[in-house]
Amino acid sequence: MGAFNGFVLYVLIWWTVLFAVLPLGVSPVPGPDKSSGWRGAPARPRIGRKLLITTLASALLWGVCALVIASGWISFRHGFAALPEY
Repeated sequence: MGAFNGFVLYVLIWWTVLFAVLPLGVSPVPGPDKSSGWRGAPARPRIGRKLLITTLASALLWGVCALVIASGWISFRHGFAALPEY
């Protein structure tokens, strides 16, 4: 896996993990708007903390994926997942 492919893999993992982490620990504001009943944005979204958690979890997952790719354990060139030759 080259540097560009590794970077693209990291970005994809990072965005996926971000969307999994964003709803954690979010609670709406205590009182809804009197006219519409809409609660709006969370009172304390803690975005910085969530970005840090996302970055650390993504680095760990990327490392596991990079090891699996570099090991050749799963390959589309050889073995059971190989594409048929014509």
